[in-house]
Amino acid sequence: MADFKEAEPLQSPDEAPVKGEATEAKKKAPRPKAAKVQPKRSARKAVVQPASSLAQSPSPARTTRRTYSEKERAHKLDQIGKSIGRGETIRNAVKQAGVSEQTYYHWKKAAATISDGGDLKDLIALEEENKRLKALLAERLRKENAELKRKLGLD
Repeated sequence: MADFKEAEPLQSPDEAPVKGEATEAKKKAPRPKAAKVQPKRSARKAVVQPASSLAQSPSPARTTRRTYSEKERAHKLDQIGKSIGRGETIRNAVKQAGVSEQTYYHWKKAAATISDGGDLKDLIALEEENKRLKALLAERLRKENAELKRKLGLD
């Protein structure tokens, strides 16, 4: 016959489980991972796109850098300059041209140093003109001095 003292007591559905058994079950179960909180976007920046377009074409990722030739850079700088002249902000003008603000400032700085080379050419041309005018003035003064000496009879 079975011993009633050693037999496990049966729990009725109304009774709460024993503490020892419940803690063992909790220790064995893994912790659930916390859900990541995503920052809320403002309503005016949020753009609603149909679900079909999202599934079909994910946003294209650029893998290589775009390099522009000198002509393309000059064209973009000119385009940005015209946009700024019309009263647009630099940020909008650069965005419209398809380059970053940092790239715009780098290109602008490089273009300024190239134009300084043009200033150097102008300076050299002015120096040459200055030499020519000095030589012309010296020649006229020599002629005038020679004429004055002749008139005074010092010759």
